[in-house]
Amino acid sequence: MTTLIACSHGTSDPAGRAAIHTLIDQIRGLLPGIRVEEAFVDVQDPAVDEVVDRGVGDGPVVVVPLLLSTGFHTNVDIARAVAKHPGRASAAPALGPHELLADVLHDRLTAAGVRPGDAVVLAAAGSSDPAAAVDVQQMAAMLARRLDCPVTIGFAAGAGIRIADAVRAAGSGAGSDGARRRVAIASYVLAPGHFARVIARGGGDLVTLPLAPDPRIAEIAAERCLAALRTLEPAVI
Repeated sequence: MTTLIACSHGTSDPAGRAAIHTLIDQIRGLLPGIRVEEAFVDVQDPAVDEVVDRGVGDGPVVVVPLLLSTGFHTNVDIARAVAKHPGRASAAPALGPHELLADVLHDRLTAAGVRPGDAVVLAAAGSSDPAAAVDVQQMAAMLARRLDCPVTIGFAAGAGIRIADAVRAAGSGAGSDGARRRVAIASYVLAPGHFARVIARGGGDLVTLPLAPDPRIAEIAAERCLAALRTLEPAVI
């Protein structure tokens, strides 16, 4: 039987755990012929390598990172877990960047009350991996096209400008009436937890909710899984 391992970071936040559980249930609903298991790279158990080792005995395994950008966890933790099982296990890319994520971000901003003329900062967790920053830049460009306005970037950790600094810079330009511009922070995190709280304290006039759960994110995960399965032999879809 084919197994999709939905691998998230892990969190001690109950709301964050609930959001990820709901997202995984949404993924199951899209892939009724595939077993969906949960795994983590930190904080929670079971660890991703343990779940991969167990799953390959029953058929092809695909690890789908429930992570928004590439980085250490995708390139090391998850890659190492599947490398032990060539031809039987594969790792899909991170969820982002993806056009559906831009749609979710746009909807979150609308729900939070963003207005024409507001400055928008895309706030991500951050990483020491330069590839993660590239992913976030691509996501900001996708969102900017949805909004038809510039989108700047701030990070909660890792390399790059911090969120509070990005918010101050974005709000420094005066609006059409001469007043300070409002700044909307688009939270580019998957679920409630540490980084969502850091983003909420970033000084924005409004801050969106995390992205999960949302059926469109489940669609991305299912898409990533099916594409990765095609790289395995035999690919049982």
